Amino acid sequence: MAGRPRGVEDAAILRAAAEVIGRVGPMGLTLALVAREVGLVPGTLVQRFGSKRGLLLALAEQSAKDADVLPRRAREEHESALGALEALIVELMAPMTTPETFANHLAFLCIDLTDSQFREHALAIHHSQGRAIETLLAESLSKGELRAGTDVAALARSVQATTSGAGLIWALDRQGTLAQRLGDQVNSLLSPHTATSPDHDLEES
Repeated sequence: MAGRPRGVEDAAILRAAAEVIGRVGPMGLTLALVAREVGLVPGTLVQRFGSKRGLLLALAEQSAKDADVLPRRAREEHESALGALEALIVELMAPMTTPETFANHLAFLCIDLTDSQFREHALAIHHSQGRAIETLLAESLSKGELRAGTDVAALARSVQATTSGAGLIWALDRQGTLAQRLGDQVNSLLSPHTATSPDHDLEES
């Protein structure tokens, strides 16, 4: 057992912590639950992160560092910048597969809003995502996917606000999947700005 802690990287522990949060929320998370998820003893997590708060802060910090990964991957996987944008929006909320997991991750956001250390990382993620959305919209504009004169900065802010609200409403009415709801909302928001027909599907067939 002595050699096992060194064989589990911090990244794997943080991924496990995120999965546990999805199941039980941040208040229900314990070092014992996370340790069991990765086959360690709780004392190992105490040695690495100090406490449950330390583990959650490490997760928040790593999430901020990883915030640029998804936009790059989405752009590489889609020919259209608008297609990449829709894929990015859906992927950002991919862990929230049920209203219950959405609620549990939302509880983590509540910590972000009330604790200055957590808020710093959450704000960095928000800004990073906003820049990625605006970059994709600017590329769409330059390639003629969006109408000339579109204010991409304002539109990027609207995309972030709309998709956040869409998640909350979906968790309440529970109609369809979150991915479907997000795709519909992004299409609805962007269709007046696209250079093609209003019912243009952003994702390639």
